[in-house]
Amino acid sequence: MIQVLPKGVRHIPGYLDRDAQEALVEDIRKVVLAAPLYVPVMPRTGKEMSVRMTNCGSLGWVTDKERGYRYQPTHPVTGEPWPPIPDALLRLWQEVAGYPHSPEACLVNFYTDAAKMGLHQDRDELDLAAPVVSVSLGGDCLFRVGQTSRDGPTKSFRLRSGDLVVLGGEGRLAFHGVDRIYSATSTLLKNGGRINLTLRRVTPPGSS
Repeated sequence: MIQVLPKGVRHIPGYLDRDAQEALVEDIRKVVLAAPLYVPVMPRTGKEMSVRMTNCGSLGWVTDKERGYRYQPTHPVTGEPWPPIPDALLRLWQEVAGYPHSPEACLVNFYTDAAKMGLHQDRDELDLAAPVVSVSLGGDCLFRVGQTSRDGPTKSFRLRSGDLVVLGGEGRLAFHGVDRIYSATSTLLKNGGRINLTLRRVTPPGSS
């Protein structure tokens, strides 16, 4: 059965083979050594998210109770600059993004089997002409994607390790989220769970 997705939303199953997935996990381990995973909190309420996260690239997406959602060049806990985006992810962006400029941020989300992510838009970027490219590693998840309004109809489908999702064009601001993680569906991560990598361009080309 062919999955019909909102305009501008692409699901590319099995884009990364097992060897490429394993190599990318090693790259992300190096990122986490330089920029440790931490637990982000929601603006205003200070409620902890169920994922742990970090970033790589010249900018990283962060959130806290006091200042809310934003991009900044340093890790909010260590104060150190984010490590660079691995070359394999830069090549992947060139292959699938259809956008001539490099990503500036890669958000790394780690999901335990109990974690989820509510419906949201990726709208903190100044350059909305660039797509968002998402990479799944590890356990399967049930991914939900909707329209550009929160109350629009949604579709859910399973994402597996090595799959990509691209939000671009009319789908750039589509609401999306993760309803659940399926445990014991992958042997890629020795302790289970799922890693999601989200590549983003933050500022328009030529801006300072």
